[in-house]
Formats: sequence, C-alpha cells, structure tokens
Amino acid sequence: MDTDERRRGILDTARRDGSVEVNALAALFEVAKETVRRDLHVLEEHGLVRRTHGGAYPVESAGFETTLAVRTTRNVPQKSRIAAAAADLLGDAETVFVDEGFTPQLVAEAFPRDRPLTVVTASLAVATVLADAEKISVLLLGGRVRGSTMATVDHWASKMLAGFVIDLAYVGANGISREYGLTTPDPAVSEVKAQAMRSSRRRVFVGIHSKFGAVSFCRFAGVGDFETIVTDAGLSSAEAQRYSLMGPQVIRV
Repeated sequence: MDTDERRRGILDTARRDGSVEVNALAALFEVAKETVRRDLHVLEEHGLVRRTHGGAYPVESAGFETTLAVRTTRNVPQKSRIAAAAADLLGDAETVFVDEGFTPQLVAEAFPRDRPLTVVTASLAVATVLADAEKISVLLLGGRVRGSTMATVDHWASKMLAGFVIDLAYVGANGISREYGLTTPDPAVSEVKAQAMRSSRRRVFVGIHSKFGAVSFCRFAGVGDFETIVTDAGLSSAEAQRYSLMGPQVIRV
C-alpha cells in the first residue's frame, strides 16, 4: 500500500467510525505511529480531518456529507445528551422550528408531550417522531425531498417558512467556525436554514464537538446570531469560551 492509498484508507476509516486513533491506525496499516501522525497532518492541511490528542476526526467538506442513516449510528450518547439539554431550553415557546439531521431529531424526541406545541420542520424523520403526540401540531414544509437526509428543500420550503413567526429554532450545521460562521454543503439546504434563522425570535445551535472548526460551502448564519450553543464536552472549555465571547451562551454536556 502506497502513501496515497494509506491516507485514503485513514480518511475512509475516520468517516466510517467518526474518529480515529494513532495507535489503532498504526496497527491497522502496519506502519510507525510517526508515519500516521504525518498522514493526519497532511489530511488536516487539506481540510479533511481535525487533529485531536492521540487521533483525529473527519471534517465534512463541500464534497462530503454523511447521510442521515450514517449519522444515527455515530456519537449517539453525546448527541442524546445534547438533545436533552437543548430541549430544556424550550421555555415558554409555543412555536418551534426543528432542523433536519439526527441531533435535531433527538431534540424533538425529548420535547414534553403534556403541553401544546406547534413544530415546524423540513425533516420527515422529525415529523414522524412527533406525529402521534396528541398535544403537538406538526407542520411539514413542502418541497423536494433529499434522499440522503429525508428533508425538504428548495423555494417551496423556504417560501412556506417565510410566512411564519417562530418562537424558537433548533438549528444544526455541517460546520461551525468563529471565522466563517455556520455552513452546509448544499445551497438548497442553506436557504432553508437561513430562512429559519430569519423567521425565528430565538435560535439554538445543536451539534457535537466535531462540527467546530469545520467549514463547508454555503454560509447561512453567524455565531453571534444564536442565543445558545449546545454541544458535548469534547469541545474544550477554552474553545467554548472563545465562542461565548461572540455572543451565545455555550453549554457543554
């Protein structure tokens, strides 16, 4: 196996497993740990992974986006904790937007079922989760369904969303960075997210630590547009402080 093949193998492993460790990669590819560290350094320079202490995790770029099915198998304990903490921020909201993606779906699952609530979403999965909740009304945005995420996009969804005034939006992203804000690979997805931001009085970002520092193709919001960021403890306290200085409260669970 040559160098390029090994690096492709490392990236494939990172995308499949959600993260990689130097020791495990050295054993897997039968090379020295220092060789793996050099490989990870090169992959990081190309924006494909982010280094961690002892390993790395993949960065979703404009040319790579995981499917909803894959996301439901990765980092589930962290995403569940994030969702529970985010649902606690509901407050007195009566109308809520829930974004596409697995973590927002878990937020919807954590909503109380004993109070009236109107949920607007582009996600078929979110709509399905809440459809049988007696006191929750679900408004599913129309539009073209993306098979990879099972969510609606394009002008139909954006135009419908523009007609609402929403108390609270739970928003996800492929990447969040202090320099470029919140980004996603697909312009059609970006427009729906941007309209959700415009239509909502309060906004909460939900996402695991591997989203931080990642940058994708389409920017739809700035860090300062959010009231709260909810993530896991994989984001260092120092980095969380840097994001909080831009405006939002940062909750690590």
